[in-house]
Amino acid sequence: MKLARYNNGRIGVVTESGLVDVTEAAGVDPAQWPPVGPTQLIADFDRLRPAIEAALASGTPIPLSEVRLKTPVPWPNKVIAFPVNYQAHGVEMGAGYRANNQGFFLKPSSSLSGESEPVVLPDLPGREVHHESELAVVIGKTARNVAPEDWKDVVFGYACLLDMVVRGREERVARKAYDTFCPVGPWITTADEVKNPDQLQMRLWVDDELRQDANTRDLVLDLPGMIAMASAVMTLYPGDIIATGTPEGVGPVVAGNKIRIEIDDLGEMVVDVVQGEGGQASMFDEPYQLVKQS
Repeated sequence: MKLARYNNGRIGVVTESGLVDVTEAAGVDPAQWPPVGPTQLIADFDRLRPAIEAALASGTPIPLSEVRLKTPVPWPNKVIAFPVNYQAHGVEMGAGYRANNQGFFLKPSSSLSGESEPVVLPDLPGREVHHESELAVVIGKTARNVAPEDWKDVVFGYACLLDMVVRGREERVARKAYDTFCPVGPWITTADEVKNPDQLQMRLWVDDELRQDANTRDLVLDLPGMIAMASAVMTLYPGDIIATGTPEGVGPVVAGNKIRIEIDDLGEMVVDVVQGEGGQASMFDEPYQLVKQS
């Protein structure tokens, strides 16, 4: 099942014919603040699924071109991100560590956005903002100390994710925390529809230029390892998002670009890039030039 959040926070199931509204069956109030309805839907999905499937069977599809897709889980407890998790990316960045020995960091929920919302570039002369294509793993159960062999038991589904970053040497979280710096979407594909999440091909284009092309089989710390590591440190909750790291080929984007990420079995997400105002901070006063390793 492909679960989408759209327009003003309604919930839909995406089919070949379009999107079918299942908001009431999903028990979600689009006007609720904070918008925790999708998180509660994930936690209660097994109970709610029969009603959702009934609403899907009787509903009328809406063309996807007529809706605005939002980020599927706007209020997770946390977004967990694993840096330098592909060998070739570590080489291109000149990083002497990898995710298996460096661990993870957290991105704020306020950085989340969806396909219908552009990436807004901060006004930072002398700095580049880079794209990083990643697989998003959405947690479906409360869990702690998950054994690697049990990792699938706690996964709800998967989505495309862009981990945008101001390139530099400052604290990683600060460079990745701007609003709209974590597009996720275009929907969540439930785990039962993804046979081999450890063998998904992922590609990213900026306009018509293919920049990233890799497979999740090449992850340094694999999906079982990421879930085991994260859950060894903290409790995972329904709706938590794990960003699995980006492969080689990261590069700058500028206003007017379109970023397209495509992952096998999950579909594709296209996000516009626009120039924003503000965003200046003293930590970015010094220009930075990335020197890629050969």
